[in-house]
Amino acid sequence: MSLRRRTVEVLVAAGLSVAALAPPATAAGHGQAPGQSVPLRVATYNIHAGSGMDNVFDLDRQVAALRALDADVIGLQEVDVHWGDRSEWRDLAAELGRRLRMHVSFAPIYSLDPVQEGGPRREFGVAVLSRYRIVSAENHDLTRLSTQDPNPVPAPAPGFGEVVLKVRGLPVHVYATHLDYRGDPSVRVAQVADTRRIMAEDQAHERRPVRQILLGDFNAPPTAPELAPLWNELTDIEPGGPTYPARNPVQRIDYVAVSKDTVRVRGAAVAETLASDHRPVVADLLLRR
Repeated sequence: MSLRRRTVEVLVAAGLSVAALAPPATAAGHGQAPGQSVPLRVATYNIHAGSGMDNVFDLDRQVAALRALDADVIGLQEVDVHWGDRSEWRDLAAELGRRLRMHVSFAPIYSLDPVQEGGPRREFGVAVLSRYRIVSAENHDLTRLSTQDPNPVPAPAPGFGEVVLKVRGLPVHVYATHLDYRGDPSVRVAQVADTRRIMAEDQAHERRPVRQILLGDFNAPPTAPELAPLWNELTDIEPGGPTYPARNPVQRIDYVAVSKDTVRVRGAAVAETLASDHRPVVADLLLRR
């Protein structure tokens, strides 16, 4: 059985729309000559530090859910690295990369001193998994309101991960993010401004338009005013369903967004799984040459 056929069957079992993810009949039918575009499947998933909707830590369950997506690139949020008991003090970023046989880049939001002298640092953040080699990686600052400070004030802090990949010879910038969860949107307003500035700087440094893919948990619906500026430069892939909570979801707060002029969307869907408290979003893209 081919990998593609096996993956489609798994996606059906997971509740994904196969029609949404089916490739177009011909690239030429969409004004593209054969060979002009490169396919790429991407996904985003808030993994809830390895715990499912039942709050039980079970990384095997999440590995199975991620493998079923058959994605080339995956953005992860709420990733523990030696953080604490809730994730058995494990390095979830490295372990997921190893078990899925993917390259990994971890961008901590928090990096705290170890509990015992000489132990690994306690870290929590976002990550990118990739079947393609990671050419470079950077952990950018965003405006944040720390959850580790009893009296936080908005301030720059890391945790906006960026990797540059070479996908069949094409450079692709992939960003993983997790925006503020609070009801007051003011921090998200600042984070969106930071995101646009960083992505615009990447565009300005290149001679040609840059292929950019933003993956993340935005903690706001698509119509939220604070997200509106993002849609000036990016296309929301609109997977057709809510993503949170995983059981009986009512909100779409998990996103795949792509640069308008350099990346096309072939299809997208939300996977039905309780391996986390969010559902993953998966999208088939075409990278323009």
